[in-house]
Amino acid sequence: MEGDNSHVEMKLSSDMDDEVEANGVGENTNQHNRPYYPSKLNQRSPKTVCGCVIGILILFIIGYLIGYLCNRSTDKTEIKSDCPVFNEITPVRAEPVYSLDWSDLRALLKKKLTTNNINSNLKEFSSASHQAGSTGDEALANKIMGKFKTFGMSTWTDEHYVKIHEPGSSNNLVLFRGNVVGTTEGYLAYSALKTVQVNFKRLQELNVDINGKVVLVRAGLLSFAEKVSNAASMNASAVLIYPDPVNYNIKEDTALFGHVHLGTGDPYTPGFPSFNHTQFPPAQSSGLPSIPAQTITIRQATEIMSDGMLRDTMYKLGDDGDVITVEVKNVLIQKKIHNVFGVIKGYMDKDRYMVIGAQRDAWGPGYARSTVGSSLLVELARTITDMIKNDGFKPKRSIIFASWSAGEFGSVGATEWLEGYLTSLNLKMFSYVSLDEVISGFDTFKAAASPLLYELLENTMKQVSSPVDATKSLHEQFAGSSWEKSVMEPMGLSHSAYPFQTFSGIPSLSFRFTSVSADFSKAYPFGTIEDTDQNLERYTSYNTLKLAKTAGEVVGLVTLRLVHDHLLKLNVAKYTSVIRNYVSQIRSKVESRQTWLLSAQGSYDRAASALVSAIRNSDLDDMEQCRIINNRIMRVEGSFLSPYVSPRESLFRHILLGSGSHTLAALVNHLEAIKAGLESADIDQFKNQFALATWTIQGCANALAGEVWDMDNEI
Repeated sequence: MEGDNSHVEMKLSSDMDDEVEANGVGENTNQHNRPYYPSKLNQRSPKTVCGCVIGILILFIIGYLIGYLCNRSTDKTEIKSDCPVFNEITPVRAEPVYSLDWSDLRALLKKKLTTNNINSNLKEFSSASHQAGSTGDEALANKIMGKFKTFGMSTWTDEHYVKIHEPGSSNNLVLFRGNVVGTTEGYLAYSALKTVQVNFKRLQELNVDINGKVVLVRAGLLSFAEKVSNAASMNASAVLIYPDPVNYNIKEDTALFGHVHLGTGDPYTPGFPSFNHTQFPPAQSSGLPSIPAQTITIRQATEIMSDGMLRDTMYKLGDDGDVITVEVKNVLIQKKIHNVFGVIKGYMDKDRYMVIGAQRDAWGPGYARSTVGSSLLVELARTITDMIKNDGFKPKRSIIFASWSAGEFGSVGATEWLEGYLTSLNLKMFSYVSLDEVISGFDTFKAAASPLLYELLENTMKQVSSPVDATKSLHEQFAGSSWEKSVMEPMGLSHSAYPFQTFSGIPSLSFRFTSVSADFSKAYPFGTIEDTDQNLERYTSYNTLKLAKTAGEVVGLVTLRLVHDHLLKLNVAKYTSVIRNYVSQIRSKVESRQTWLLSAQGSYDRAASALVSAIRNSDLDDMEQCRIINNRIMRVEGSFLSPYVSPRESLFRHILLGSGSHTLAALVNHLEAIKAGLESADIDQFKNQFALATWTIQGCANALAGEVWDMDNEI
């Protein structure tokens, strides 16, 4: 053997006999060192040699003629009935790529994913300033790209020109009772740009109706965008958002940053990507608010409410003659952002891939918001490429590692990428895992995911040790008997995986370690300059590295399971209970017990059961058969996207997990409005939405069932 080349010599028995005779071994086996004498063949005359050659040629020609005549004779005869006849090319069966078994992969991941490497990445990627489109953001992008190249990954970038809000030359302003409450560096991107003045005496005459009122609300629970949207729907004039000391343990003058776009991506290119010099007609997202919104500090909220500390203040606003003014002077600018990618290509289905992503930008240090996720992204890329190079791991499918920009403005970088490549991603991308905000505490584990990923996440939690008690698994530590109730939470706008799930129809997972104990019940200061390494250590009881390694193991095992097994570990039967729950709610409000929706639910149940049966009866070593089954599994999530609504108007088209009038949740609410006789109720509109939602579920069942010739003829 020499490198990748090998050389094998074979000697026939006759050759061996000649060699034995030539070397005299046959005569005397003890005479290995005797002198070599040429054989008699070399001593023959030229005449004799020529005669031998001519004789051999004559024999060869005679043999060839005999073979040719025999072949012609055979062609003229009839083929016997018991001989095989091939009318078409026999299909070549794809052979499986053998890799390490699962126990070996688990052990390798745990061994190679180290706290030392994670700590090194945390130090390298920490930055005091790396807002989207800034030089700091670009510097981090170059560092991550360099790491991917060092690991031997194929890399590329994705460039977008997006519109974002930044503070103007002068800060936004809030006046109360003629006095300047104060200015703040904090602001809310995509707020309406206007000045609003409200007289409280008029509001009191109207029984303090929210109509025309400046609303002061606490930060937390809902996103800033949802709070402003709710206030606008009740005809409020403006919204002020403050961090209440009951919920936040931050300094009184610490500013809040955020955005109020009820959506994701660039709100001025809804449904399509933002590229340079793209000639699209002027457009804007329906999720942009119509009223101004601004964050204020604890100190400023205290001045508005009373002269004392806010925690001791009665929550009551307004006296006769009180006037409040809110002035928002943000500036809308265009910035160039970069998404950075590295790919590990699969050994069999390289055109099928999952994506692991992390936000790179932040307001201020953004240590928990983005630094931890970026560090884990790079460490997982290093670990898996190391397993491939040195340990023989051969992933069947590809893994893309993505570093997103402009995440603070509503997953802008990620959403623009989805919008740009939606048609191909729907067919090839089978899962997304987010690394954003994975650590903000230590004693609670929460996750949001597609129901298709529930079973995989639960099994993964059983295989990873708890960072709190190494003798227990994550499942034992945080889940207990009621796993879903303890761990799972709805996926919403605050989750960076939300656009992947509800806009692109890609099964997605987002999880986090957080705290709810008495000592750490305050919300982590995301979106402030207090999101630092020191604060995160305090919130994690100085277990940040241990928690980061555990989070990396969760993502790593989920990833390896999805790219290692012949069949995708996505449980299609789990959606049966989700659909059944909505059907039950609707049937309880509809007079007739027989509904189209019930029929569609039955179709999905049967299709899911048939697929489970097909898997049970299939040869899982047949790679072509596995690919066919995986294609059916991959169609499920995308089939739940309503084809009847425009992504420009309703970006999150998923009828079960999205938002908008097309969802089953909206149908339930509409039914309640009809029952209550509210003015907003419209029976004809409900019937139309009901029919479209029902057919979306039926379409998903048809896609899951397989090929058209395997389905029932009845629609």
